[in-house]
Amino acid sequence: MSGQDGNAAVIDGPAPKRDAVPDVRRLVERAQRGDRAAFEQLYLIHFDRIYSYLQLSVGNRHDAEDLTNQTFIKMLESIHRFVWRHAPFSAWLFRIAHNLAMDHFRAGWRWQPEESPPEDPDSLELSAEDEAFHTMGRESMLGMIASLSADQQQVLTLKFVFDFSNAEVAAILAKTEGAIKSLQHRALASLQRQLTR
Repeated sequence: MSGQDGNAAVIDGPAPKRDAVPDVRRLVERAQRGDRAAFEQLYLIHFDRIYSYLQLSVGNRHDAEDLTNQTFIKMLESIHRFVWRHAPFSAWLFRIAHNLAMDHFRAGWRWQPEESPPEDPDSLELSAEDEAFHTMGRESMLGMIASLSADQQQVLTLKFVFDFSNAEVAAILAKTEGAIKSLQHRALASLQRQLTR
């Protein structure tokens, strides 16, 4: 997929479980025919995850809210170009959000962290990553992650916070799957080195 607003809407990769629900597919088809209620449902289904991703990306609520609104405006404007292939609709939406966040930084905005990053609304139980995160301390972990490159941070966020596969992350960030594996490996190796100091 290419294009700064996610308009080139073909995404390849394995079909994930989260958007394989027939309801999402039907909602997308209805929205492509101009059904306003379907747009509203897609907005409600995806809002929390898009907002959380953008808040993690830009570091503050105000900009995240603005970029989230822009993401859904772009969805409204370009959904007729979305072609359902192998990746989920949510990966296409995250691609739009990612491009808007990158444009935001190119325009000269700086990442401005708030007191605490948003919680992923889908995670009710503590995973192994969450256990490690809490054990080492939230602040020290955030400091270590902040020392990674922007690409490495994006890969870890999309994989471990939002549970996208390597193929989906590659589609969202417009990179090859091999590049995503390499970025993840280097990011985790860097975190491991920091932990052993």
